[in-house]
Amino acid sequence: MIVIDEQTRYQVTTSNYADIEQRWIIVHSSQAKKRAKRTLDKQCLKASTANLKAFHTLCNKTFDQKKEAQKALQEFKKTLLFTSVSESKIKAIPRYKKRGKPPKDAKPDYYVYQIEGCLASLLIPRETRLKRKSCFIIATNELDEKALPNPEVIVQYKNQQKVEKGFRFLKDPMFLADSRHRESPKRIMALMMVMTICLLVYAALEYRIRQSLKEKKQTFPNQKGKFIEKPTIRWIFQYFVGIHLVVIQQAQIPVQAIVSNLNEHHRNILSLLGRRYEAFYY
Repeated sequence: MIVIDEQTRYQVTTSNYADIEQRWIIVHSSQAKKRAKRTLDKQCLKASTANLKAFHTLCNKTFDQKKEAQKALQEFKKTLLFTSVSESKIKAIPRYKKRGKPPKDAKPDYYVYQIEGCLASLLIPRETRLKRKSCFIIATNELDEKALPNPEVIVQYKNQQKVEKGFRFLKDPMFLADSRHRESPKRIMALMMVMTICLLVYAALEYRIRQSLKEKKQTFPNQKGKFIEKPTIRWIFQYFVGIHLVVIQQAQIPVQAIVSNLNEHHRNILSLLGRRYEAFYY
């Protein structure tokens, strides 16, 4: 694979999908690999534990015919993903119709059969799935790599996440967009224009705060009280909830206006944004 940076590698191939010639870029991401590894480890542990329990139950079961035991073992093997049955065999167990301990030279009246063996972990299926989950495919019908270079395709694909975050913001119940029913196309377009401008302000404000925190090497507490460098503007809005303007008016005393519940973290954000923002609170 061609290396872009420490996080990303890619390989290019062509494909004809839906009768359209396409350029497929297979992208390997180290971050995706870390996420896939955590998920896959949980899946492997869960599946292996379930397989071990099922195999233990199967080994305790008796069969009247050896073929029945072999068939049950083969059916069980088909259900395995990350494990395999090792050193398996069908054991014949003698049975006697008379009660009590049989004599040494007594011949069994009949036999029953049990499965013996153990389970072993398989590394190859896990590694195969890990490789597959660590990659994703970007397809484009622009076959000219000079007009649209492969690294540029990857960059533009990753930039879609910012757009998707914006749509998630617009669809959030807190935005109350669904409460504004519109039938006229003009009114719908006007509402979308207002929402898009709101999203633009939202994104610009978040970028400005994050950049200021980074430049001044400062942090802001998140929902769990952990100090981070990249808070979301939505959380900052929620953090500012509860700040009130208290107006004190008494006879023969000038009216006083006090901003309550303003702490050092609020003041820090306001100072990062500038004097115009501070003027609303001070």
